[in-house]
Amino acid sequence: MTALSHDVLIVGGGLAGLRAAVGLCDTYDVALISKVHPIRSHSIAAQGGINAALANNPGGKDDTWEKHAFDTIKGSDYLADQDAVEAMCREAPGIVYEMEHWGCPFSRFPDGSIAQRPFGGAGYPRTCYSTDLTGHVLLNTLYERAVMKGVRVYPEWYVTGLAIDDGVCHGVAAFDLMNGEVVPIAAKATVFATGGYGRVYFYSTNALINTGSGIGIAYKAGVPLKDMEFVQFHPTGLIGTNILMTEACRGEGGYLVNSRGERFMERYAPRAMELAPRDIVSRSIQTEINEGRGFDHPLGTYIKLDLTHLGEQKILAKLPGIRKICIDFIGIDPIREPIPIMPCQHYSMGGIDTNARTETGVPGFFAAGECACVSVHGGNRLGGNSLLETIVFGKTAAGAVDEYLSRRPGAAREEVVLTAARKTEEKMTALVAGGREKTFSLHGELARTMSMNVGIFRERAEMEKALEDIGRIRERYRNVGVSSPARHMNYELMNAIELEFMIEVAHTITHGALLREESRGAHWRRDFPKRDDEKWLRHTIARMSGDGTCGISFRGVTITRYQPMERVY
Repeated sequence: MTALSHDVLIVGGGLAGLRAAVGLCDTYDVALISKVHPIRSHSIAAQGGINAALANNPGGKDDTWEKHAFDTIKGSDYLADQDAVEAMCREAPGIVYEMEHWGCPFSRFPDGSIAQRPFGGAGYPRTCYSTDLTGHVLLNTLYERAVMKGVRVYPEWYVTGLAIDDGVCHGVAAFDLMNGEVVPIAAKATVFATGGYGRVYFYSTNALINTGSGIGIAYKAGVPLKDMEFVQFHPTGLIGTNILMTEACRGEGGYLVNSRGERFMERYAPRAMELAPRDIVSRSIQTEINEGRGFDHPLGTYIKLDLTHLGEQKILAKLPGIRKICIDFIGIDPIREPIPIMPCQHYSMGGIDTNARTETGVPGFFAAGECACVSVHGGNRLGGNSLLETIVFGKTAAGAVDEYLSRRPGAAREEVVLTAARKTEEKMTALVAGGREKTFSLHGELARTMSMNVGIFRERAEMEKALEDIGRIRERYRNVGVSSPARHMNYELMNAIELEFMIEVAHTITHGALLREESRGAHWRRDFPKRDDEKWLRHTIARMSGDGTCGISFRGVTITRYQPMERVY
């Protein structure tokens, strides 16, 4: 077994990973590993836009980065670390202009300036967009930049483990799906940008690749996770498929309507209405459904997202992708009929514990994007801040890696990555010779118990049941087997490896949620319906103990200028 070697290894081909690669490749030998081709990364699914307080732009002329920071911190229910939020919001205008100068085709106002639309929880229309394909254009712009600058890309490679020895990261073990080989890769610095864990839930807007295995790999390697109990549910997933119906639908003026014909958000957020933060809108929709004011459908109970009053011209100009998705997947033209929607899992506020420089507690190991928890989203993320976070902290990671390598220029230890690769070989051999349990069956049970018991509304008995279910699934995983011994393009084998990490991710979410006896942001306890700043204005830190159990500790929230207050919209 021969090890590959690079100065910097970036794992994940979405916006955070690509921006980190672009920022480092002029100076270092940079390689990027992606489970899929980079332009199939989940960043491409983001629709509505990227937030930035652009000075003197029409509609938001008085907007500032400080106002953006306040909206973000308030939206987070005051759990976000304010120094990190301030850094992100200061960087935002420069990031948008940088992407524009690199060729990103933003939509425009009549005067030629970058178009911005209102999004939930924002005091100004600061969400820059390209119709409803913003993630698509940003991802392609950054991928073209990476190719132009010569970043080495390993597409359809899956990282199976970190190579850490004596508290320092030396690279990874990876599975080359095309050739069916396990490959050790040594690197002086490793950056995880592996995305979220949506597929731990049954109802999710996330792509099938979003298993959260990168988060699980870090956790099993001893790297702490932060605030895993905070799971965002998007208010408007298309019924049946859960495909995202972007917040831009409401930003452009769409209504939410129940079976009585009411715009019911007036009861829950009388000022912001449909543009309240996502946690509030999701709970409001679910309450309407739970209390019998939804519409019945063979695919489930739903609420209507009505765009018909916007008119054909506006929908075709601003929301063409949404219209196509509705026609293709459910046979409804939103120009003429309301869209049937339901809330579903969408985003991971928690993740790998990092500081505002993307550094973890392990020298040589960094994390950025949705797999990381900086924390800039706290208890609830505002729409339009995720694309911003990925690019800002991808760029930040590049700077942090450069500083790290200037201090520690020595080579990575090849024997450490060889050991990690041998462990993967042993795991694959065991799976091929394994028992009768099938990955898809266990994954389905895991996802269902998470959606049923650790969802929008939570209480002790349900979460205790989820922990019992996860424990049983973990035991049954010991008998998982795969159908074919072949390695070449064996996705069943890859999924079987991923499932182990998904089980641990689900456990940390549930354990943290059970311990946090308050309601804050997206974490809503029926049995503890109030926010409790005296006891719970703190981060949850989950670390895997030596015996494989989950140890939980807590850490204070960084507060700079914005003291917690009641969150009203």
